[in-house]
Amino acid sequence: MVPKIRRLREEIDLRGLDVDIEVDGGITPETARVVVNAGATVLVAGSAVFGRPDYRQAIADLRVR
Repeated sequence: MVPKIRRLREEIDLRGLDVDIEVDGGITPETARVVVNAGATVLVAGSAVFGRPDYRQAIADLRVR
């Protein structure tokens, strides 16, 4: 999926569009960084948050800096 995200981001930027790319599924602290670097702007992370005992820490771990 990462190459598709990258290509989509390139096309959106080329056309000067204001469009979010959302990735839903498979988001972890590691994959969040990869897809954001490829151009995603919205991440849906269900089990990465709700599957952990400390929701606040889980969300902090997902934030890409």
